[in-house]
Amino acid sequence: RNSTSNPNYQKEKTCHNKNTQNNRSQVSVAVTRAVTMSGEISVISTIDTAHENMIHDAQMDYFGKRLATCSSDKTVKIFEVSEDQQTLVATLVGHEGPVWQLSWAHPKYGSILASCSYDRKVIIWKETNGSWKQLYEFCEHKSSVNSIQWAPHEWGLLLACGSSDESISFISTSGDGNWKHNKIDKAHNVCMQ
Repeated sequence: RNSTSNPNYQKEKTCHNKNTQNNRSQVSVAVTRAVTMSGEISVISTIDTAHENMIHDAQMDYFGKRLATCSSDKTVKIFEVSEDQQTLVATLVGHEGPVWQLSWAHPKYGSILASCSYDRKVIIWKETNGSWKQLYEFCEHKSSVNSIQWAPHEWGLLLACGSSDESISFISTSGDGNWKHNKIDKAHNVCMQ
């Protein structure tokens, strides 16, 4: 059963801790046991991300072997994660403002990660032969892009983006290297009607 009435119920959770000794941020992966009267939280692993500012998102890949983090320090960091160790494999630089959110594409498309930022950009990153590079950069929003999410893999390589400019956009490719985008302005107003 997946409820708080079951004392054996466990949920994986990512939380942000500020290490005040060296002014670097850490991400902790914790297991939460929901107990009837009180909650009990124990940390099973802590990763020193070396981010220099607040961490806004942390996402595990499909297989749970990679962790991507993003921060107000304008970077995205990718770690290989195993039971007893974590290794920083890449620091992705390309945003000019705080990076708010990350989203891994389905692995059938390779190692692809999307990031969105206050700088109005969405960047799609791809790993090829152990090296991460920008695959595509979308800069059509007029304000911060706050949320991104890949569609289920059955829909193809399709990314939805939400922005503070009241618009949403969809970025897609058929795999031929050409990217298309559709943007719906005033989408928040459309949804409320």
